Amino acid sequence: METLSSSTTGTAFLLKEHVRLLRVEQYVKNLFILLPLFFSLHIGDLELLFRATVAFVAFSMAASSVYIFNDYLDAEEDRRHPVKRNRPLAAGTVTRKSAALLILVLAVPALTLSGLLSTVMLNLVFLYLVMNVAYAWKLKHIPIIDIGIIAAGFVVRVLVGGSVTGTTIYMWIIIMTFLLALFLALAKRRDDVLLFIGQERTSRRAIDGYNLVFIDSAMVIMAAVTIVAYIMYTVSPDVMVKFRTDKLYITTLFVVLGILRYMQITFVENKSGSPTEILLRDGFLQCVILSWLATFAFLIYA
Repeated sequence: METLSSSTTGTAFLLKEHVRLLRVEQYVKNLFILLPLFFSLHIGDLELLFRATVAFVAFSMAASSVYIFNDYLDAEEDRRHPVKRNRPLAAGTVTRKSAALLILVLAVPALTLSGLLSTVMLNLVFLYLVMNVAYAWKLKHIPIIDIGIIAAGFVVRVLVGGSVTGTTIYMWIIIMTFLLALFLALAKRRDDVLLFIGQERTSRRAIDGYNLVFIDSAMVIMAAVTIVAYIMYTVSPDVMVKFRTDKLYITTLFVVLGILRYMQITFVENKSGSPTEILLRDGFLQCVILSWLATFAFLIYA
């Protein structure tokens, strides 16, 4: 009986470690897939919402395969990182063979499901996988290119949402998504730089191309440009005509507050390592985002 209990505990632990490899908490990023549907005024269309939800699931599977592949390649470097060393592959709680198999188990169905939804989505997901394989293999070691790839991944998510729902993606959505993603990527790199200040080796070679002065300046620039781009979007004549309101500028308040809060977390609290964790734990940011969403929805749907 004791042996059976020990075996069950071991199996449960192994399953938990494999689930950790998926980084399910990162799926919040894939909600960008729903943005085109929201901005097209069709968020209430159940058929389109279903297609967008299926796309969310397929893309999440593809994203998890990318996370595992990245961990597979980075296991040795992650062991030198104070936080990442606890990841399953770095800690040795999941074998490399098992992780490689899981990559295929996730990537193949993701591509298959994407193809069933639309050819365009299939191409976009394939592009996302290729882009991130290149990122994990080489591009993440090249400063500036690394954060550019991260930002491009968010744009791909938006394009996926547009492709499966047949909605038009306006340039403003692409621009703001890219700028905001760059801002968040810079904040993440800042945390990496802080962790390894004064150490001879870092967990990622790209960090050698950054310092606090550069990152802080770049974040301030990205914050300012993002806010200006959003203001220009809300007062654009085409946008006012489309949404039949000239009051969208009101939502700028929440955008400014959200960016300022994130900068406070980054510069004052020095806790910008994981944008997803920050979003899931910070009540202020959650209130700001929900207030923005509610106000924007009221203005365009009421």
